[in-house]
Amino acid sequence: MDNESRLADRLRKGAGAGVFHLPADGGVVIAAAAASGGLGVARVDLTGCGNKDEFLRRIATALRFPAWFGHNWDALADCLTDMSWWPAAGHVLILEHADGFRTVAERDFLTALEILEEAARNRSADDAPLWTFVGLAADGIAHLRSL
Repeated sequence: MDNESRLADRLRKGAGAGVFHLPADGGVVIAAAAASGGLGVARVDLTGCGNKDEFLRRIATALRFPAWFGHNWDALADCLTDMSWWPAAGHVLILEHADGFRTVAERDFLTALEILEEAARNRSADDAPLWTFVGLAADGIAHLRSL
């Protein structure tokens, strides 16, 4: 079994899904493995994203949220927990270039990560994993491990 197949197998399992640091140049490899494993893949470029509204707009577009999406944190949590409009064995979200958003709107950045982590926990119980990989210059995800 090659590395892509092993990674695809791992991503299909709900146990352990959550929010993780995106390894340098890992987006292409993770996206390919996820797609080959039947998971929906969304990549969000956060370059220039400076606030909650812009983050929600970008994530809603990338994840193809339905028209009823309310563009607030509660609506984000609802949509991430039930992605029935995008049938797949699970989903992988790759947040690229997140350093600027983290710096300019740290509170919004942390809230978004907490919502993504909670949605991953809820979905792994249904064996429909949600994996999020966040592209940062340094691993800024460590705070989630203490929750």
